[in-house]
Amino acid sequence: MATYVLVHGGAHGGWCYQRVARILRSAGHDVYTPTMTGVGERAHLLRPDIDLDFHIKDIITVLEYEDLREVILVGHSYGGMVITGAADRAGDRIGHLVYLDAATPINGQSLADVSPAQMRAARDAGRVVDGVELVLWPGTEPIPHYGVTDLDDIAWMTPRLTPHPYRCFEQPLRLTNETALWDIPQTHIVCTATLPHRDPARMAKASAAGRVWDIDTGHDLMITEPKAVADLLLRLLESQKVELT
Repeated sequence: MATYVLVHGGAHGGWCYQRVARILRSAGHDVYTPTMTGVGERAHLLRPDIDLDFHIKDIITVLEYEDLREVILVGHSYGGMVITGAADRAGDRIGHLVYLDAATPINGQSLADVSPAQMRAARDAGRVVDGVELVLWPGTEPIPHYGVTDLDDIAWMTPRLTPHPYRCFEQPLRLTNETALWDIPQTHIVCTATLPHRDPARMAKASAAGRVWDIDTGHDLMITEPKAVADLLLRLLESQKVELT
């Protein structure tokens, strides 16, 4: 039995993993889908000091309070920033990192550095509410409907999407234990269209280990292709067994 912690991206919440989580649980695995503070069903907890560090702490707290070990930590989109920081600070609890069409930052980078055009577009459509700069308001995201085209899926997503504090996207990631962090195995599950835009060196290292998979779908691939995503997360367990033998 494996333990998966699935971390959502900007403006989403743990809800976006419902379909993937159902498949993984039916295969007998433990699955956690935490929602970070200030978005999703925790939007009522929005406050001015929520930033990247705040969300990293959200995930580390789940790992600690649930006493999770050898976790397969999955991050989608902005969640790639969060899982990288969490693995840097709680690496002894992480067995594998999975970047799900996610940001793959290095030390000192913010999401605004990693995806400048998209973050600039998001900020241009943002607004300030109660002293908090919020971006990715539903209907103003840089990728329309996050690449989802099915009308039923869009109708399901729309009332669940919430604006996101921009501070999370402009705060640089600060790493303090990089040697141990980069020793953690990494897998990249990406949308086919984004593969050419990935860091060549990072992709080459992961590809050499057989850990780069692509799915021809939109950015919210956990919604559009949940079975394909779940199947790859399960296949990851088989590759780990091979490495250990």
